[in-house]
Amino acid sequence: MVNILNQHNSILNRFVAEIRDAVIQKDRMRFRRNLERIGEVAAMEISRKMVFETKEVITPLGIANVPLPKEEPVLATILRAGLPLHQGLLNYFDHADNAFISAYRKHHKDGSFDIRLEYLSAPDLSNRLVILSDPMLATGQSIVMTYKAMLEKGRPAHTHIVAALASTQGVEYVKKHLPQGITLWIGAVDEELTAQSYIVPGLGDAGDLAFGEKS
Repeated sequence: MVNILNQHNSILNRFVAEIRDAVIQKDRMRFRRNLERIGEVAAMEISRKMVFETKEVITPLGIANVPLPKEEPVLATILRAGLPLHQGLLNYFDHADNAFISAYRKHHKDGSFDIRLEYLSAPDLSNRLVILSDPMLATGQSIVMTYKAMLEKGRPAHTHIVAALASTQGVEYVKKHLPQGITLWIGAVDEELTAQSYIVPGLGDAGDLAFGEKS
């Protein structure tokens, strides 16, 4: 299932507009905060799909019956660009377990690149609800490789994938190469992907904009 969040008018559109804006995105703190906000919106939407159970909460004046999530998710993200989006999800799922994956593009002189995974830290994911975040879903290769690497820690019951922006090609790649039990939550989808696999109009390099250029 694919959920494109900006297809419905909401304040999310402002956050997406600002991470795209070439002037506003120069403010790294605001760029990170806007990614965080997108994560918070996605967390709220995902929570609507979760299973709840009623629990008693003791107040100073009595007992309130409150529907609460039956289970806590595992929040997973791809370092380093995924950290602000991950934080937004963690702001809402603050009891969640966490997983971190190091994945990056290894560029070659001919313009091609490979996806390299070097590090995975995760709890047992067997039958867990997993929320995997990465701000840019360009080709879709990183997310697919990351999901398959996480299976070393067990097969999740269901996985939600959260991205601020995606390309149409990336969405189709994920749908083709990942199994059932995956739900995509995307801030906005752009049609064009360049020969260098950058989303257009996109926003640029999310990791560099959030944390500074790397050598």
